Amino acid sequence: MRILHTSDWHLGRSLEHICRIDEQRSFIDCLVNLAEEKDIDIVLIAGDIYDTYNPSAAAEELFYEAMDRLGGKGKRAVIVIAGNHDNPDRLCAASPLAYKNGIILLGYPGSDAGAYKTDDGDIHIVDSGAGWLEISVPGCDSNAVIIAMAYPSESRLEELLTDMADEGELQKAYSERIGSIFSELSGKYRDDTVNLLVSHLFLLGGSTSDSERTLQVGGAMTVDPAVLPEKAHYAALGHLHRPQQIRSAACPAYYAGSPLAYSFSEADYSKAVFIVDAVPGEEAVIEPVYLDCGKPLMRWYAEEGIGQAIEWCEEGKDPNAWVDLEILTDRVLTMDEQKMLRSLHPGIINIRPRLRTEDVQVMSPVSREGRRIDELFRDYYRYRMGVDIPDELMEAFLDVINDGHEEYDRGEDAPESSAGDVTQESSAGDVAQEGSTGDDAPEVSAGDVRDMGGTLEGGAGTDEA
Repeated sequence: MRILHTSDWHLGRSLEHICRIDEQRSFIDCLVNLAEEKDIDIVLIAGDIYDTYNPSAAAEELFYEAMDRLGGKGKRAVIVIAGNHDNPDRLCAASPLAYKNGIILLGYPGSDAGAYKTDDGDIHIVDSGAGWLEISVPGCDSNAVIIAMAYPSESRLEELLTDMADEGELQKAYSERIGSIFSELSGKYRDDTVNLLVSHLFLLGGSTSDSERTLQVGGAMTVDPAVLPEKAHYAALGHLHRPQQIRSAACPAYYAGSPLAYSFSEADYSKAVFIVDAVPGEEAVIEPVYLDCGKPLMRWYAEEGIGQAIEWCEEGKDPNAWVDLEILTDRVLTMDEQKMLRSLHPGIINIRPRLRTEDVQVMSPVSREGRRIDELFRDYYRYRMGVDIPDELMEAFLDVINDGHEEYDRGEDAPESSAGDVTQESSAGDVAQEGSTGDDAPEVSAGDVRDMGGTLEGGAGTDEA
């Protein structure tokens, strides 16, 4: 039996303001071709199919197209579980149609595939229960028994694991509960079947990036790799975006990672899927297949200033990449300079000036007295971002201020003066909240104004995301 393991598609996800649905479609083409070329029997997709609970129509259309093509009209089984980004019910809404084509959609940790059991077609669910199924696939001499645990949050498990606030106790209770479920379900494994596990969770020891959504503050929802069932030929995992093996696990356990780099922290990651050959009673043979179906993400460090960045663009450096550009500079970059860089290389996503000196003059409280709030915000943006604020963002900021005064006119709390007349007497906290100067700066959309960073009090603040 040959299994293909993939995960974390995040269909519909963008990079800053750039839609990447075409790159995701290219990945689906690669995956379908691979499934055909390698004669795959079962495809395991370990969660985070979509990037949001309410995916776009284009993202849903691409998923349905992918399922139709991967299933090959019943040629191979496709098992899909929900991740923490997925709406379990929405993901499984197409189950009555999907199951007829050997596509099994499981939204919750205790989902029972038998609810859609059918004797029609070549793919047959032989038996199933809460969290597991046995499936027969045409051309295979043995069946597969699969433990399928979609993202197991406390709410999706429908149980409170502990009422203790200590993070260590929470982590221990959570890991033990997941382990007890695996232990119980592994009783369905047999010596004459290929025994598999597919789940979306965070094993201790896994390597993260900044594009995975934290499952819980701290490490409370992490799982000890030792609790995975020893009898499993292979554990197909989702959530972490770097392809990797968890060597401390009780069975061969791998994260396939995301098919595309979804943040610049993944710029150096290889992207892969895994092909697993398994027969009852023998160790599985596991092979990574590396992907090159999306645009690479590159980080440029122009230590010699903007002239070096311009030279790179004119030379055609990394022409097909998305670029995060950091420029070491003695001064603020003008909007014209930013526009020129983007015109020379349309793939530049972020331009992040870094001042050579830390001796940045801070406005004193006296110098701020009597100044208009729009002037303060303009100065603050230049201080935090190293560039002049775009006109459209300044307009959006003023709209936010004016909206507050409209609410006041309706009887709600608001400052007593108009946007143009507001002075430093309005607190900095009324203007904006601390933001990040990491990968996402300085590309700040109008919709992000309310989350735009910092304090106008003149301190350096923090850069924590």
